[in-house]
Amino acid sequence: MSYSLIDIGANLAHDSFDEDRDAILQRAADAGVARIIVTGSSDDSNVKAAALAESRPGILYSTAGVHPHHASDYSEQSDALIRKLVKKDAVVAVGECGLDYYRNFSPREAQLDAFRRQLEIAMDCGLPVFLHQRDAHDDFIEVLEPAMPDLSRAVAHCFTGEGESLHEYVAMGLYVGITGWICDERRGQHLHDIVPVIPDDRLLLETDAPYLLPRTIRPKPGTRRNEPGYLPEVLKTVAEARGQSIDHVARITTRNAIRFFGLPDS
Repeated sequence: MSYSLIDIGANLAHDSFDEDRDAILQRAADAGVARIIVTGSSDDSNVKAAALAESRPGILYSTAGVHPHHASDYSEQSDALIRKLVKKDAVVAVGECGLDYYRNFSPREAQLDAFRRQLEIAMDCGLPVFLHQRDAHDDFIEVLEPAMPDLSRAVAHCFTGEGESLHEYVAMGLYVGITGWICDERRGQHLHDIVPVIPDDRLLLETDAPYLLPRTIRPKPGTRRNEPGYLPEVLKTVAEARGQSIDHVARITTRNAIRFFGLPDS
């Protein structure tokens, strides 16, 4: 394998990986995925993600945050826990945080409050922020834009939006994470047309495992569970859509992830 990819978002603390996590990590390494950022999204998963990252130094890193789905549960304890975890070397970003008005699993006011508080943590600790936004573009921009000058870096994780949103994110200075959504001919076809808008120095790749299994994988896996070892499928599709070589996209996205998360340049 000529490349050394970084999966910037995999929910490896998810219980669907409890039985075979070691085998999954081995398959990822065999596929050329050298490092993985484990996503934290709730008090419980933040602790698990950090412990996982510390168990595989130099291979796994983690984020610490509260997903908008869990915003109702955001408490003083949540805030204190994130602030404690971000002091660890293995924890490299604040989030996953943001707004989700598609599901509205938490009331919008709770989402907005949790989002603002996590941006404050990111400003205070200097770590980048790992962002989620779905069907909440206007409020998301309204909260995020004033904070951008005080944030070190920010990524729109799992971008699935339209061209107008993408242009706005790029203009604001966001990095953009692309998942296997681009491999879905039913829902992700529009991404093929707009992914070239992302500058070379702002593009990142992720699986969002166990979700968003790339539909282009052949032969089809026996299960719908996604895993970091399938990141090369996202790489291939993104390179094709951008009219760039696979090696070029592998190189720039790895370099971008190292810079974004402050990883050792090994």
